[in-house]
Amino acid sequence: MQDQNIPLAARMRPKNLNEFVGQSHVLGQNRLLRRAIISKKITSLILSGPAGCGKTSLGFIVAGELGADFQYLNAAFSSVSEVKKAIASAKQKLAGQGIKTAIFIDEIHRFSKLQQEALVPDTESGSIILIGATIYNPFYYLIPSLISRSIVARFKPLIREDVLILLKRALTDKERGLGGLDIEVTDKALEHIVEIAGGDARSALGAVEVAAQSTQSDNRGKIMINLEVAKESIQKKILYDRKDSYHYDTISAFIKSVRGSDPDSALYWLAKMLKAGEDPRFIARRLVILASEDIGNANPFALVLATSCFQAVEFIGLPEAQLNLAQVTIYLAASPKSNSAYLAIKNASEDVEEEETQEVPEHIKTHSKDYKYPHKFGGYVQQAYGAKKKYYFPKAIGEENRLKQFLENLNT
Repeated sequence: MQDQNIPLAARMRPKNLNEFVGQSHVLGQNRLLRRAIISKKITSLILSGPAGCGKTSLGFIVAGELGADFQYLNAAFSSVSEVKKAIASAKQKLAGQGIKTAIFIDEIHRFSKLQQEALVPDTESGSIILIGATIYNPFYYLIPSLISRSIVARFKPLIREDVLILLKRALTDKERGLGGLDIEVTDKALEHIVEIAGGDARSALGAVEVAAQSTQSDNRGKIMINLEVAKESIQKKILYDRKDSYHYDTISAFIKSVRGSDPDSALYWLAKMLKAGEDPRFIARRLVILASEDIGNANPFALVLATSCFQAVEFIGLPEAQLNLAQVTIYLAASPKSNSAYLAIKNASEDVEEEETQEVPEHIKTHSKDYKYPHKFGGYVQQAYGAKKKYYFPKAIGEENRLKQFLENLNT
């Protein structure tokens, strides 16, 4: 039996590809990554994806398949000198014993450009087998020279069925898991752990282990893990980073939900961003932009309210500011939409950029005697103001319909 002081998730790591659960899109039969591992053609591998989806486990498997020693480094705590020391040790072992070393670097996104560059020569020469793992998009964080020399595989959160397989395996495995204990887990407890884990096997296994270790046996000597125990054993974590695709995808979903007049979806993405620690001022700024870009004169008050929201967020801060953000999100989502103002300035800006710059007509220059003052003519008089084409095309939507009718009536 393995040392029970080692966390359950580590004890239950798969020993080979056949034990590995999930990621069939890259590790399924005849998939590139699986073929590369089996044919021992891995020289450098970058694994990206959320926590607990099998990146470190696959690193161990790759090292085993290649007959290589496994050396673990965490980029959060490793300096350039430590990386060079690990590489030197690997080269010495290769020269003396003919054994390669797989250097697994967890959180590789934390390495500076200098630290990453130190890996390139020996990765290219084959002195080491580099396996980097990150929860973020490697194309944002890793240098191109490292990316170009690696197989890059994007892992996904484990699906519900995968997590259930791993939990049931851990509960029955007497050598590595909890099978030596008399444990009974209710279906609702398992479902809750799987749901809250959100595809994170490490989190799910950790919750079961905590539940088993912290629950007293009943008078039958059985450890009962029910829903209440499960709720106390796991907390929900949200993967989100302000520099990563998760950030951009979430704010994109939020904006598109407001633009699409779906307040419920907009509120969900808003709640996710706030829960993950997004700067509320960033969200408020995007709402101010959206108020003009997507609503415009169909509801001019939207910009007033969005601007007030931004000021309120600055003044109040979280957690209360979430009420301001929610109110304005709902209002903007439920407002009529028009992008006429956005298209107008976009097209005018393109003409200013691409066409010959126009001179200001003489009659509207400063102190021109030929300028016709509209108020002398009842508020409007026809005269040229310089535009050679029409840019603003108001829509017959909301308040903008009134502007449309006003402009159309001027020349009738």
